[in-house]
Amino acid sequence: MTRKVRVEVEGRHLTLTNLDKLMYPAASFTKAEVIDYYTRIAPVLLPHLRGRPLTVKRYPDGVDAQFFFEKNVPGHTPGWVRTVTLPAPGSTKGRETIDFAVMDDLATLVYYANLAALEIHVPMWRVSERGEPLPPDTLVFDLDPGAPATIVECCEVALLLREALAGDGHEGVPKTSGKKGMQVYVPWDGDEDTSAYARALARRLEREHAFITSVMAKRERPGKVFIDWSQNNPAKTTVAPYSLRAAELPTVSTPLSWEEVDAWRDPGQFVLTAQDVLERVGKHGDLFRASTA
Repeated sequence: MTRKVRVEVEGRHLTLTNLDKLMYPAASFTKAEVIDYYTRIAPVLLPHLRGRPLTVKRYPDGVDAQFFFEKNVPGHTPGWVRTVTLPAPGSTKGRETIDFAVMDDLATLVYYANLAALEIHVPMWRVSERGEPLPPDTLVFDLDPGAPATIVECCEVALLLREALAGDGHEGVPKTSGKKGMQVYVPWDGDEDTSAYARALARRLEREHAFITSVMAKRERPGKVFIDWSQNNPAKTTVAPYSLRAAELPTVSTPLSWEEVDAWRDPGQFVLTAQDVLERVGKHGDLFRASTA
């Protein structure tokens, strides 16, 4: 197993380790391939991460082994990684503040990929240059299918959301979750509270369509699509566009066109891996650019 390789990324020196370690054993996908994917996808990924406090899901021994969420920057984090100190209300570890990394550049992205931070999660708001929280600039609806419903039914709900949003003067931008569901993002610059707006719209669609629920309780969800509006809570995060997901295959939370959402009828078509997404970006560019860039 390759132990250490010294590289220079945009003037920053990093030591990459265990590059031959299998991160996705079923796909024979190594840490070197994780780093390669994130390096190649960076031009379309980084604009959606800049200024957003970072939460990562780390898998030091691959997706089949134990993992942990990490918000507080590790003690060995290089000084050139941008960090911001923010309040931590309700912290499970009793912290009053958390030192978050902010993934503003390629070197920081490679640094975290080397830590086996397979999944990247960010909130719907950014921080200022001084590190102060700004109002939300994005709203999100997280669509979660309850079996036997699938992502195909999520597409139906996404199209209903698109129509409802357009009626309110908003534009929705869809992406897969990289697992079984999907999200619809909405660029936001209004004064209205995002959680209140998302909750009201989810409940309206629930009243109008029997296969939609806005209730989190599992007993309400079989055969329905749950519109999770609560992700707009400032303390919550959602998987970033173009982030890898920890699944059997190196799937990606993939931006979609509305034409794809309208046309796809097979859940298997939504299983998009790192290579698939690199090819899509090469062909279509950043389909998510209308949202959070």
